Amino acid sequence: MVTKRTPLDWFVFLTLATMWASAFAFTKVAVEGLPPGLIVTCRLALGALLMCTVMAFSGHKLPPFSDRHAWKAMIAMGIIGTAAPFYLITQGQRTIDSALAALLIASAPLFVAAMAHLRFEDERLTVNKVLGILVGFIGVAVLLGPDAVGGIGSADMVAQFLCLGAGFCYAVNTIIARSAPNLPAIVLPTGFLAAATLASIPAALLDDYAAFAPNVSNALAVVALGAVPTAAAGVLLMRLIQTTSATFVSLTGYLIPLISAVIGYLAFGETQDVSAVLAFALILGGVWLSQRQPRSIQPPKATSDLVDTVPFTESER
Repeated sequence: MVTKRTPLDWFVFLTLATMWASAFAFTKVAVEGLPPGLIVTCRLALGALLMCTVMAFSGHKLPPFSDRHAWKAMIAMGIIGTAAPFYLITQGQRTIDSALAALLIASAPLFVAAMAHLRFEDERLTVNKVLGILVGFIGVAVLLGPDAVGGIGSADMVAQFLCLGAGFCYAVNTIIARSAPNLPAIVLPTGFLAAATLASIPAALLDDYAAFAPNVSNALAVVALGAVPTAAAGVLLMRLIQTTSATFVSLTGYLIPLISAVIGYLAFGETQDVSAVLAFALILGGVWLSQRQPRSIQPPKATSDLVDTVPFTESER
């Protein structure tokens, strides 16, 4: 069932999508002088450090190691939902262009919709939801252009499967977050960013540092990556997951290319052709359609009805 989205839900949704979209601009600056593995590890480490600092000042702390359910969720989100897709995307883009990679990663909402339908009673597929997700995906394909679509099957197949795997990892991460225990919004992202940092270190050790000459701009871009699309976005992710649904949150994947195009124009003067207007309309229309509530379905009367229910009881964990 699709519940009614509040103005605050939509504001957090757009803010989260913007934060994640900013990562492309920051990464573009960072990779000019720093190796990919080091960027990922430093981004995650800075994000985790910032989150630990905020958590300490807020009076919260990580759950005890005896809370196996919480730690399983944080470790899984750190490895499967953060470190793994970062690495897969980096490796995939060594042999395929960013447009094709972005198109394959945009498959995440399709995976989420299918898994959420099987996993959660309140996220069953509806006609509007299916049509909206498909329209949004078509919008992403139009935005990225015929070269990206034509590259499917003709470019490096291994690299394509790596990027598709990254999209699947993001989808699994959304499902894990939806099933995670009810912890303060600052705690869960702190734990999974710490786990992701540790998991990313081996890739950083394999980088060829002699081939790079970093400058201040590169370093500042990494700091921005850690603060905005990693730390701050982690908190908003958990807030939005707790008050809406996994499928709704996953639709940020369709807005990210759109917002990225706007940021690219403002920051680097990158331009889009006329087809971008059609793509924008399709993406926004798809998101709206997937969240459109049938008139026969009445919204919950109490705010508590919007809060996600963990699908396991304490005795079952």
